[in-house]
Amino acid sequence: MPELKQIHALIIAFGISEDDSFASRILSFSAVSDSGDIEYSYKVFRQLSNPTIFNWNTIIRGYSRSRNPNRSISFFIEMQRFGITPDHLTFPFLAKAFARLSSLRIAVSVHSCISKTGFEFDRFVQNSLIHMYASCGDIGSARKLFDEMPQRNSVSWNAMVDGYAKCGDLITAREIFELMPEKDVISWSSLIDGYVKIGNHREALAIFERMQLVTMVSVLCACAHLGALEQGRKMHVYVNNNGLPLSLALQTSLVDMYAKCGAIEEALTVFRGVKVNQRDVLIWNAMIGGFATHGWTKESLKLFSEMQTLGVTPDEITYLCLLSACAHGGLVEEAWHFFKSLDIHGMTRKSEHYACMVDVLGRAGRLDEAFQILNQMPMEPTASMLGALLSGCWTHKRLDLAEVVGRKLIELEPDHDGRYIGLSNVYAVARRWDEARTMREVMEKRGVKKSPGCSFVEVGETLHRFIAHDKAHPQSIQIYLMLDYMAKQIKVDVDYQTQDHCFYDIVENG
Repeated sequence: MPELKQIHALIIAFGISEDDSFASRILSFSAVSDSGDIEYSYKVFRQLSNPTIFNWNTIIRGYSRSRNPNRSISFFIEMQRFGITPDHLTFPFLAKAFARLSSLRIAVSVHSCISKTGFEFDRFVQNSLIHMYASCGDIGSARKLFDEMPQRNSVSWNAMVDGYAKCGDLITAREIFELMPEKDVISWSSLIDGYVKIGNHREALAIFERMQLVTMVSVLCACAHLGALEQGRKMHVYVNNNGLPLSLALQTSLVDMYAKCGAIEEALTVFRGVKVNQRDVLIWNAMIGGFATHGWTKESLKLFSEMQTLGVTPDEITYLCLLSACAHGGLVEEAWHFFKSLDIHGMTRKSEHYACMVDVLGRAGRLDEAFQILNQMPMEPTASMLGALLSGCWTHKRLDLAEVVGRKLIELEPDHDGRYIGLSNVYAVARRWDEARTMREVMEKRGVKKSPGCSFVEVGETLHRFIAHDKAHPQSIQIYLMLDYMAKQIKVDVDYQTQDHCFYDIVENG
């Protein structure tokens, strides 16, 4: 607040305190932030000659979360006297004030006011009313509003779970909780708190353990996508040390995490630790996909055969993993077999299946076949499909087709920097320098900027992020010294006059 007051003094001195953008920010910080001061915000508001509805709402919101929520009501009445029409944001803040005051009589009056102004079908307003009625002990009115909502979100569901829990009706709270399409920390906490308040501590702990399992699945998913193997291992140790039940969902997440992080043996250990009759198609997919991602083609296909022997029915994801394995292993005929199997077993081919098949053919040099698949698909080619074909064109020096595909990619994603650079590189390799330069100019005219590529490296359980030519890392001096040392150890003999992969973006950036 002292810093805000200094800035405010400068704004007044420069004569721009009436500017709405400045006034709104000053009001918002002082009224709503945890380190703010609602009374200061109120004084600033009084200095405005023509306050907007946003400014009025900010003060109402500030008082609704203050020690004196009654001020929100009096300020709302004053706003109406000035002829300011409330909007869909005004009433939720008022409802929050009434919820804190637990005044059902006033709550009913604000609901009546909302009905007159036509905002009662606004979902934001409806959620606030549900919370207000539940906090005032009128769970029946809250449930009526909830049941009549055409579209609910997590806030709607959470308000009902919390309302029933606070009223001591844990049976209904649990019913609502189990029906929720998505649960968040508020949902879990409300139910746990409800069980604690009625003295059912055993059930509270059971819900907490269940929450831990759900959270652990999400954390392992994050580790998998970041390649944070050590963090994933720590989560596995945490599960074991705390005696958390190894549900099939959690075991599947562990297999997926280890596989995506490159620890195939550890993934296989977890997979084999699951009883055969308990494995579902998801955990089989995670292991088959793990083998495929890291080029263990034979192991991937062998595991699929084992899966079939045990009578587990594959799904679309299974075949996607198998196609990926075929791409890495160069198995074109096997890929065609799996691709056709989707039709045979009554499954629908998704764009991902076509992309994988194009990748298989592209890697094998059967580029015309791959291009034919793209032209005969029942859907428009996606960027991933065209990208797979472009990669094949690069590998097999089919620059004529690479140009066609590159242009299609630009049409598909005109604001993607990589598409222009890709086509520019095609022209550069073909020594068509004028066209390569033109692509760069087109990119600049459209205002498309080249996004820097980044990489993640996990060292000592810490995830480090690097960008090309980046020197922001605290150990950048040591890192560059080591890179220079490594570069000197590598002996490269390249004839730059005949080098095929002389990429234009590398040449340009020197």
